[in-house]
Amino acid sequence: MSTLHHRVHRVLGAVLGTALLVACLALAGCGGGGGGGTASASPATPAPSGPSGSGGGGSNSGETSGPAYIEPDPIAMSSFNESAAVKGQGGSIDVSSASKGYVGASAVSSSRLKFQVVCGERSYNYDLPGDGTPIICPLNMGNGSYTFRIMQNTSGSSYVEVASTTADVTLESEFAPYLVPNVFCNYTPSSTAVTQARALAADAQNEGDVVKAVYDWMTSTVTYDKGKAAQLADATGYVPSPDATLAAKTGICFDYASLAAAMFRSLGIPCQIVTGYVSPDNIYHAWNMIYIDGKWVSAHLTVNPDTWTRVDLTFAAAGAGSTIGDGTTYTDRYVY
Repeated sequence: MSTLHHRVHRVLGAVLGTALLVACLALAGCGGGGGGGTASASPATPAPSGPSGSGGGGSNSGETSGPAYIEPDPIAMSSFNESAAVKGQGGSIDVSSASKGYVGASAVSSSRLKFQVVCGERSYNYDLPGDGTPIICPLNMGNGSYTFRIMQNTSGSSYVEVASTTADVTLESEFAPYLVPNVFCNYTPSSTAVTQARALAADAQNEGDVVKAVYDWMTSTVTYDKGKAAQLADATGYVPSPDATLAAKTGICFDYASLAAAMFRSLGIPCQIVTGYVSPDNIYHAWNMIYIDGKWVSAHLTVNPDTWTRVDLTFAAAGAGSTIGDGTTYTDRYVY
């Protein structure tokens, strides 16, 4: 991951002492605006978006609304199909599930590897393990012509291509990339995060109930890890683990976003992991965008119908303290 200046964020003055910021974010098609990249990606032009409301703007009744909630069975999953993969010199790229919103790659090398996903003028670069372990990456730039490359480090910052392929992608749904696991949101049907999410949603009558249950549990149970934030302040390549965060019940902003995404996706609610900057000092940060069809107003937040809604769990985290970022303005950079 790019250098993350993970710091605890000021708890906004909202109902019940917690807050969520909400803002609209339209999905950008391939070649359009929006964020693009990962680890050491070639960033697209940042797309600023500010909140259209804040926690506490809704009713104190805690009432929820939205479509009736039906637990998905089976859970939408992603996988690497070695037999269908395009193979190069020590690398394999699987595009057989491109319509489902993801691509897989694996390679064996003693040198550092990158997996590059390119669509139009935007690109994302992911760290690729050299032991043959595959990674799953989202096709997060919409429909279009994609190029995929496995790059091997030769010296310094120089890389050489060892495998590549292309694909014309037509997604089954614009939400497809955000309903399955990927490298930054890794889970299985037997994951603890999935089990916890299903327990939280067991009595949900509608999608609003689901979001409220996950939000309330995470903000009251998972605390912000100041020590880890300081340790990783200048680190790169950090990959969060939803189950590890749940077990520790503590983490940094990227951990919060990853765990929330695993929970929401496993429950059938589209959820993005977004990294970018927050005001006033351009703190690098991670948060979520969720999409639910319907309208939900509660004591904590307002979810508007048919639009992406920003969910920043770190600001409302149990144990969060004073910080530099105020969360009033967001600049989205990368979306996973």
